[in-house]
Parts: sequence; structure tokens; C-alpha cells
Amino acid sequence: MLTDLSGPDSDMAGAGSVLAAQMAVEDAGGVAGGRQVDVISADHQRKADIASALASRWFDNENVDAILDVPLSSAGLAVQEVARQRSKVVMFSTSATSDLTGKACSPTGFHWTYDTTAVANGTAAAVTKAGGKKWFFVAADYAFGHALQRDATAVIEKNGGQVIGNVRHPVAAADFASFLLQAQASKADVVGLANSATDFINSVRQSNEFGLQQGGQKVAALLAFLTDIHSLAST
Repeated sequence: MLTDLSGPDSDMAGAGSVLAAQMAVEDAGGVAGGRQVDVISADHQRKADIASALASRWFDNENVDAILDVPLSSAGLAVQEVARQRSKVVMFSTSATSDLTGKACSPTGFHWTYDTTAVANGTAAAVTKAGGKKWFFVAADYAFGHALQRDATAVIEKNGGQVIGNVRHPVAAADFASFLLQAQASKADVVGLANSATDFINSVRQSNEFGLQQGGQKVAALLAFLTDIHSLAST
């Protein structure tokens, strides 16, 4: 289990993902194909280079057969390439970019749970059909944010809407003022948040402080989890 044990994605993945894998192995009797199944885990610290190095070490030196989970799309893409070179299995549950089954697909890579194509077809389609025709994106500046904005744009345009602008922010940004002010000045019907975890939470909080919703703009979450809503509700 290669996951985020200490960062923003640890609520939706992290120790819970490791425990779930251990429980699945126990349910299966701890054996697959006549071989004992062992679960090990590590924290990639939300860094693609660390994820790649851990995957290489596990495959090359520690007899690991498969890597699972891998939150953070840039880490997922890096691990996918390591696994491809060694014909090893990698199964993604919390990497979201649709590139994992698109331009970066691998015959030994598998994508479960959700991806940016799926979540874009939910929120973006529904909001555009409900009258939100002009969009401005506030997107995280890494593989996930890029893919989510791209996939959502395709859905918006398919449903008769248009994207009139976008701005990209660094991961784990604390101050969204300049990004949200650009969104507000665009006069877009909808401000689409192509980010997640603490970036999503901070975007929503600060959009309220700057009065985007009060000014008539809708703020659309393209990927949000129940833990994020609980965090917003507690403030």
C-alpha cells in the first residue's frame, strides 16, 4: 500500500486504506494462488519522486508483486511507469487523473473507484444543464487539476456551455485571494474548483469571505468528500 499517511489525502486514504487491505487479505484467508499474502505500507509524502523511488525499491529488492492505492495523480503516473517497465501490477484507487487509463495507460495498471472523467460528467454536466453556462476554473497546478479541468471542459462544451477563463494555484496553497478575485472579476456564472482536500476546503471558505456566492456566482465542487464537508461544517 503506497499512500498518504500524513498529508491532506490521509483522511480518504492513508491508514484507512492500509487497514482495508489487511482486512481483505484476512477475509480471503491470507493466501492467494497457494502463496501467503503480506501487506506492507509506506508514505509517499505526496511527492512523485519519493513514490517512484519506493516503487522501484519494492519491486527490485523486496519482492513486491503489486502496489495499491497511490493517492495524488502525479505520484500515480510515476508509479505506473515504474510498474510498466517491470511488468508489475499497480491498482489505483485514489489517483484521479483519467490519463492512467488514457495516454499513460499500461497493460498492468488498473484504475478503480473514480477518475476525472467520471466526476466531471457528474458535477459539470448537472450544473451546466441547470443554467450555469459560463465557467471559470480555479485548478490545482499538477496532473490532477489539469486533467479535471480538461475533462470538465469537454463536458461543459458538450452541454452548451463555455469556459471563459482559468487560473492555476500551487498545491497546499493557504491564500486563494488572487485566484478567487480573478474568478470574481470574470463574471462567470460558475467558478469550478478543480482541486481537492485542503485546497478545496480553503477555496470554498475564502470564496465565501470574498462574497462570490453573494454576488450570484455558483461555486462548483468537482471532487469533494464527506470529510471535506465535515471540515467546512465545523467552521
